[in-house]
Amino acid sequence: MTLAATELAFRAASVALLLVLAVSLLSDFRNVLAARLGAAFALGSAAHAASYSIGVSSLVPVWHAPLIALSTGNIVVFWLFTRGLFDEAFRLRWWHGLIWAAVTAFSLVGCLWIAPGGNARFSVTVVNLIVLGFIALAVAQTIRSWSADLVERRRRVRAFIVCAAALYGGLNALLQILAAGSAGDVANTINAGVLACIVAAIACAMMRIDGADLFPASTSAPAIFPQPARGDESADQKLIDALMRLMAEERVYRQENITIGVLATRLKIPEYRLRRLINQRLGYCNFNVFLNNHRIEEAKAALADPAQAEVPIITIAMDAGFQSLGPFNRAFKAVTGVTPTEYRRLKVNAA
Repeated sequence: MTLAATELAFRAASVALLLVLAVSLLSDFRNVLAARLGAAFALGSAAHAASYSIGVSSLVPVWHAPLIALSTGNIVVFWLFTRGLFDEAFRLRWWHGLIWAAVTAFSLVGCLWIAPGGNARFSVTVVNLIVLGFIALAVAQTIRSWSADLVERRRRVRAFIVCAAALYGGLNALLQILAAGSAGDVANTINAGVLACIVAAIACAMMRIDGADLFPASTSAPAIFPQPARGDESADQKLIDALMRLMAEERVYRQENITIGVLATRLKIPEYRLRRLINQRLGYCNFNVFLNNHRIEEAKAALADPAQAEVPIITIAMDAGFQSLGPFNRAFKAVTGVTPTEYRRLKVNAA
């Protein structure tokens, strides 16, 4: 088999796997934002697999340019995908679409006008610096949010997906910035093979975990108070009781930047054990949701208290442990179905 045929086979395998992955995500988890973003990322990656080649060229076929532009814009989708994957409260905003459109449009303009005008090196360098910037944002989001995931196996799979995609994309961006001219058939064949292996590895990792765990649908928050222990669960129940005392009496959820590691230290147990307890005994999949539920319970009590009717909502939010009003409003409405202002009005009218 020639190098060209081998490269084509690798590209075709990657595209086929990515298309199957996108269809599967949309079919099974169409109501989950992270899954929809994952499907969009898979489709953009298919465009990358079909169009990418290492090196700089000033002449890009017209039919090829849209694929390259979609491949470039896919880095914005990757960043949004990591947001949705690790942050259950994440919601798409109109300006996210504008960012994607701007990056995609710049890449298209670079292919059709800037590069043919003799500025191919400038166009490629700027595009790939943008790619590296969004990869850095995605990795930072993963590092910041990874520890909040309480489902151990899911944490590993999510981290693998992000790290594999970021490593491949980052290395390719650096190669494009540093390459002079075309890299040749051997380099492009190796790159296509590496991409096919990464796509296959990600697909395999996703098949080894329940999709409902990887892309959980939004559900009502678990109860604040745990169920009574049975039999040999008494040791775990003592730890749960100690944890709930920290939350109810000391209100540790009010502390700025409180982490699961801090709570584990307070309880004198390993972090992994506390993760398992909060997940399996209290029903939470995300540590930030666990904290926010306690904060919202305190805020609900304050909003319903006639003695605090004149206290500004932002003061109540800050006292409960939220750092700003926006996240508090979103979290409060996600739990109660109404805004804090509406909740206070309903309680006043019912009194």
